[in-house]
Amino acid sequence: MATRVPGRAATATVDGDGAITGWSAAAERMSGFPADRMLGRSAFDLLAGDPPIALLRAVVEGEPFTGMVRLIRSERGPVAVELAIVPVRTAGSDPTWVVSAQPLQPLGADPPPAIAEASGRKARPEDRARRRLAMLGAAGLRIGSTLEVQRTAQELADVGTEDFADFVGVDLLDPVFGGGPPSNAGLVFYRVAQQSVLPGCPESAVATGARDVILPESPMAQVLSSGRPVRTDIRDPRLRGWIEREPRRQKAAAEFGIHSSLLVPLTARGVTLGVAIFLRHRSPEAFDDDDLVLATELTARAALSVDNARQYTQQRDTALALQRSLLPARTPRQAAVEVAFRYLPVNGRDGVGGDWFDVIALSGARVALVVGDVVGHGVPASAAMGRLRMAVRTLADIDMPPDELLTHLDDLVLRVDLEELPDATATWAGGSVGATCLYAVYDPVARTCTMARAGHPGPVLVGPDRSVTFPELPPGPPLGLGGLPFEARELAVPEGGVLALYTDGLLRASELRGDPALGLDRLRSALADPADSLEELCDRVLSTMLGPDAPSDDVALLLARTRALHELDVADWELRRDPSEVARARKVTATTLAAWGVEEAAFVTELVVSELVTNAVRYGLPPIGLRLIRDGDTLICEVSDGSSTAPHLRRARTFDEGGRGLLLVAQLCRNWGTRHTPRGKTIWAEQQL
Repeated sequence: MATRVPGRAATATVDGDGAITGWSAAAERMSGFPADRMLGRSAFDLLAGDPPIALLRAVVEGEPFTGMVRLIRSERGPVAVELAIVPVRTAGSDPTWVVSAQPLQPLGADPPPAIAEASGRKARPEDRARRRLAMLGAAGLRIGSTLEVQRTAQELADVGTEDFADFVGVDLLDPVFGGGPPSNAGLVFYRVAQQSVLPGCPESAVATGARDVILPESPMAQVLSSGRPVRTDIRDPRLRGWIEREPRRQKAAAEFGIHSSLLVPLTARGVTLGVAIFLRHRSPEAFDDDDLVLATELTARAALSVDNARQYTQQRDTALALQRSLLPARTPRQAAVEVAFRYLPVNGRDGVGGDWFDVIALSGARVALVVGDVVGHGVPASAAMGRLRMAVRTLADIDMPPDELLTHLDDLVLRVDLEELPDATATWAGGSVGATCLYAVYDPVARTCTMARAGHPGPVLVGPDRSVTFPELPPGPPLGLGGLPFEARELAVPEGGVLALYTDGLLRASELRGDPALGLDRLRSALADPADSLEELCDRVLSTMLGPDAPSDDVALLLARTRALHELDVADWELRRDPSEVARARKVTATTLAAWGVEEAAFVTELVVSELVTNAVRYGLPPIGLRLIRDGDTLICEVSDGSSTAPHLRRARTFDEGGRGLLLVAQLCRNWGTRHTPRGKTIWAEQQL
């Protein structure tokens, strides 16, 4: 039976259905409502809003609660009272109570006379101060949990509407919204975040993410120029004059009864980033001076986090722009392989890293495939990656074998470390064991691929029949150790096979799950399934290996489908070390060009062949060979001999009898160079057909 609860405390009890089963005499005195009008009523019907109802259900089911509640006069039912969890107010006609609600016994007791009991007293000033401190403490824990500008602004809006205002909007200046430095040149804001006690923020005149131009005479402009907060209400001529010139804001203020506002600048490190807007419309009390102090404290904490997020975004964008500018936007035109690639920077706190890849066209229709990884993140890692990539391209330009190229690259890293070590602030991210690389050269004529690696994961070879193998390469030390050798291995690669080169970030997700072998199995499965194109295969590999989550480390993936030059596009001859062989070389060259249908190139090609063969016969050693390659619209002429001495281009003087051959070749051809081989050297020259 529902009865009055004895005692001096204002106490009420409810049963499992939420019906009030007890109402003390102190509760009658403090609330002004007699027990006979309250007993038997459903507490759920008397509560306003979803949070208080959920709170009461939690208490009924065994979870205690202590907090501030307020009795609000309303027109609901014959009792005309509702309980609501409310923020602390310093003024107002409705009394605020400090309430402690405790479960009396577990839900389901048979029969339960009472499930929960709530007792309370009227709030005192110290209770309000305590509540404000708790709110600031919660703001310190919740605001700035990430380094994202929009997320941080939304956290401020969420905290402000839970225990303080009915609506909070966060507007940032236009440059800050994109992570750039703030500028007071204009009054263009973006509504980065907003929150309301009403679903969907219907009282907002600006949508989230929308651009908003503020009038110079508005209070927001005053806050921006002065850097000081402003408290206004609907009676303020400044506020009324502003919203009367803004139909959107005037309509929202009239429809929802907005009567009080706080405009607080988001200022950090002496720079104003934007404005936080606090509004009240459902709560009858206007903001007072204490509320302005609280809003200023909340906004100051958020502003510092927003500025940290802005600077982080700016630095990350700078590093990412540098990273992408140093990576190839497109691959060079060549016929040896068809390529597809992906680069995914890590989205975490550390920013972009030093993963990179490259495709380099080489002489003799060959192509170099490169992937590398510099340990570290941010601009230093990107800069170190750029230095390594340029060094690899320079060494590749002189046609070094993979193992020799890595040896020179290792020396470069070691030398840079030693030069910059005395200045600790200048140490580059690629130092010591902080960089790895895999360098591969594919020859479409021989259909072989020569590879060497420096502390990098090995490649994957997918055959035309979709078989997947992981070729074993001789292990090499990471770059920067010095003194240790690198070894190369030559693989036979069938036409139509796919070489997959990647950085260790592709397998990192599986390694974090504690099973490195699982990553290789998943990679094998992803590459084995048929795909319509390499682009589709790239996407499938990334989705299989990484899933929907952002990568925990940078990922670079390079896929290359091999092609082979047809035997009819390659012609080669062995020549004797005899001056008469020069005439034979010109003759077979003219015959071959006629068979290829490129007779217009015969004059230049015969002249180039004559000069190169003459030099080989006069200064070289056996065996001497001549090879012509037709690669699309490029004609390649190669003359090889057994000497390792490379010719040098020089300008002959007036009375010199020789020295004009290479100069003539350089003038007639698009490009020329020397490639050293285990048996000597090869002089090559390319013409554009």
